[in-house]
Amino acid sequence: MRNGTNLKIFSGNSNLPLAKEICAYLDMEIGDALVTSFPDSESFVRYNENIRGMDVYLLQSTNSPANHNIMELLIMIDAARRASAARISVVIPFFGYARQDRKDQPRVPITSKLIANLLVAAGANRVLTMDLHAQQIQGFFDIPVDHLYASPVFFDYMRNRNTENMTIFTPDVGGMKMASAYAEVLGCPLGFVAKRRTGASTVEATNLVGEVEGREILIIDDMTETAGTLTAAAKLLKERGAKRVSAVISHCVLNETGKERLQQGHLDELVTTNSVNMQVDNLPITQLSVAPLLGEAIQRTHTDSSISSLFEVKGF
Repeated sequence: MRNGTNLKIFSGNSNLPLAKEICAYLDMEIGDALVTSFPDSESFVRYNENIRGMDVYLLQSTNSPANHNIMELLIMIDAARRASAARISVVIPFFGYARQDRKDQPRVPITSKLIANLLVAAGANRVLTMDLHAQQIQGFFDIPVDHLYASPVFFDYMRNRNTENMTIFTPDVGGMKMASAYAEVLGCPLGFVAKRRTGASTVEATNLVGEVEGREILIIDDMTETAGTLTAAAKLLKERGAKRVSAVISHCVLNETGKERLQQGHLDELVTTNSVNMQVDNLPITQLSVAPLLGEAIQRTHTDSSISSLFEVKGF
């Protein structure tokens, strides 16, 4: 084992394969814990090994079923605190409820702040997450937050791809900063898709700004659920003469509607991470592992080392 004997990694049920990959990267066994539910769906957690005085890391994405996965994580934190763990760090590859990060209409909650409060109240000492929907969510916590980016993983995947005929597009105003960073690193022009939401899960792409005719298009966004924005943008881009349309999405939390839309063929490839445990069979999806990225962050946090170098993009 590469780490000290006082490091323990446990996982909830949301993304056990990723937790096992992280442990394999760190050359250690995943912690022995029973994380299950009673017949009435109440969560139950029991650590089957001693964690007194240990540096404990709990991995859980909070995708669908979001409420169950969040509650499971809170109970894991509480159980670890009552078992006298020295430090409890929660590793949340995909942080749910992040879209509700402000009051954009009357009488609505700020649920991302609520989740932050719940994690701290349960006993978490530190949070490690990746590609938050909104950067300001880091400030909602009264404990340290390490916010990683999946971009180095994507850039490594695209290292040998010819980008001379590529345009980077963002499907909305909120993603302009992220798309601009990709355009700068890859040396590509930047474009923008104007959209109009016609329903809770339906989107209409109305206009384009940027070089499209005969070019390869790469759409950048942080997450997709129904794939409405992606497929609407891809369809319009193809109509305007795009040669090929791909997308880079940090968190792919597709529901059945999203899977059906991807099968329509407007989007040639969707590149994403395994921050969410999802079957990608028969879909134009390339799934990249963030286990080395998260594993290295856990290793460095455990040894109180800097994680700044994990943000560097090499080879471009």
